Amino acid sequence: MHIIIDGYNLIRQSGSLSDLDGQELQFGRDALVEKLAAYKKLRHHRITVVFDGANAPSFSQRRESFRGVEIEFSRNGELADAVIKRMAAREREMALIVSSDLDIVNYAESYGAATISSPVFEQKIAMAGFMSKSGSKIEEENTGWIPTTKKKGPSRRLSKKDRRSNVKIRKL
Repeated sequence: MHIIIDGYNLIRQSGSLSDLDGQELQFGRDALVEKLAAYKKLRHHRITVVFDGANAPSFSQRRESFRGVEIEFSRNGELADAVIKRMAAREREMALIVSSDLDIVNYAESYGAATISSPVFEQKIAMAGFMSKSGSKIEEENTGWIPTTKKKGPSRRLSKKDRRSNVKIRKL
């Protein structure tokens, strides 16, 4: 699974990261990349965070890597949204797009990519960090078959696209 993140969208949706971003843009970017690097160490998913190139530091390259997290800046005159859309179209079902921008979400879903909103993804990162620190996993309830007379037909089943999306999100 390849997690593609709309960097500034996630920073500005986050309570802690938006405070740092308000002080200086670079602080918010650095804090986000640090969080993602810690998450990658736990989960080992391929992670790419995309930022607008107009706000990129002058000494930075268009593509960088920090502890396994790929950092990509859009070209001058190009929005990060276009880069994310291009990556979603290329990766298709293998991609999980993290953004609260409905234009990006709808475009990615039309190519079969799973999507998750920025605040929910941040909660998943925090939960993964908490679980690794506590050293224990929460026991999941046994959701095995329970004999009943209640009928369940196909109308209660999620669509194939939604089921695939839920599988990717559960892997976070």
